[in-house]
This record gives sequence, C-alpha cells and structure tokens, in this order.
Amino acid sequence: MTGWRLLLTRPADESAALSGVLADQGIFSSSLPLLDIVPIPASDTMREVIQGLDRYCAVIVVSKPAARIGIELLDRFYPQTPPVKWFSVGAATAQILEDRDLDVSFPQDGDDSEALLDLANLREAIARPDPRVLIMRGEGGRELLAERLRELGASVDYLELYRRELPQYPPAALPERIRAERLNALVVSSGQGFEHLHQLAGDAWPQLARLPLFVPSLRVAELARAAGALTVVDCRGASAAALLAAIRENPVPVY
Repeated sequence: MTGWRLLLTRPADESAALSGVLADQGIFSSSLPLLDIVPIPASDTMREVIQGLDRYCAVIVVSKPAARIGIELLDRFYPQTPPVKWFSVGAATAQILEDRDLDVSFPQDGDDSEALLDLANLREAIARPDPRVLIMRGEGGRELLAERLRELGASVDYLELYRRELPQYPPAALPERIRAERLNALVVSSGQGFEHLHQLAGDAWPQLARLPLFVPSLRVAELARAAGALTVVDCRGASAAALLAAIRENPVPVY
C-alpha cells in the first residue's frame, strides 16, 4: 500500500488523526482541509431545545462536530444526564457521546443514515404513540433521515449547531499541492467536502478528475461521477478503517 499518496480534505484535526493512522500503515498523505467547522452561537432557541430534551424519544447526532458542540450545550444547559435514547451515525461520533456518559446506539456495519435507519434500537425507540425525534447536525444537512423517520410516523426537529465553510486558499492551491507532493488520489468525507473540492479545483478539475477519488457513500459517489470524476471508490463509510479497506482493495494507479 506504500505506493499510495493521498490528499486528505477533512477538517484539520480530523485530517491530522487520519494521517497518523495512514502513516502507521506506510501510506503517505498530505492535508488540505476543505471544511472549516464554524459553531453557531448559542441562542435562546438552542437553550430551550436542550432543556426540553425529555420531550423526545430519540436524539440522533449525525457527526463528530455535532457531538462536540451538542455536549457543550448539554454541559451549559442540561448538566445532568438527559432521560432520552441517543443514537449516532458512526462509532467515532458515538465515542464522543459515550465520553459524556451517554448511552449511545449506532450501527455496527455501516456509518451512514441508511445503516442507522435499519438499527433495531431506533425502530424500537420510535415505536410509541406520537414519537418525536431530535436531529443534531450542521446547517443544510441531508433530509433523507428526517424524511424516512416521518414515513415511520415520527415528528422530527432539527438542532443545527454549526456551518461548514470553505477555507480561503490561493486559486491554484489544490493542483499545486498535488503536483508538488506527487499525490495520486483524493479523499473526501462528505458531499459538501466534494463540492468544495470541485469548487477549489476550478479550471484544473478535468485533470484532477482523472485521479482516484475515495468517498464515504454511494450518494457522494454519484455526486462525484455526475461532476465528471472518472475513478470513484465508495469506501462504504467515513472511518479510517473503511478507507484502509478500500485502499487494500484497489490498485495504486500507474501514470
């Protein structure tokens, strides 16, 4: 696997952690964060939602930033343990919540909304009269989870805790980094991460679209292919383990 030279695009702290895991496996990586996580200032509405958590039969936390910011709000507005069932999309998000002594359920064989919706514990939690679910997320996230929950009879509220912004880079920063470090593959962790990659690539996108692109889900794979990416690898998850498994299954490109 040492022939791979990957561009990581996650937020800086997540890229640093992933880079360490890859380095342990002899894989070179370079980080160019394409998502800045900007917390939304706490408001009266946020306080009211947190203080009313006992109205919900389930709270779903869809990302690590949502977990971290949500815990900050809990510590501020609801310091005791809320009497509600907690769910997360993946194990890494669950760990952040568990560190706050919250009892969290998450799918063991996938880390996306589709896998969560198949989780028996979630189906059990909403199998009650007038179930109400809270989703903690960033601004403008996917609607699939809420739509499916509503189809199952639940009412759904959002608590949007942060926005994702594209950091400021010089126009040619992306292709120059790829050339300078002889990178031969790209990694994105979300649909918005891919959109920022595509945006930052600019006129260089036709060349970058030839590089293998590792993505976390079928949805992001379809987004990338629609934009012209030629070799898209669905890692079937956003974790380091999922990326490593996909790397092992695919040959290093030869140019």
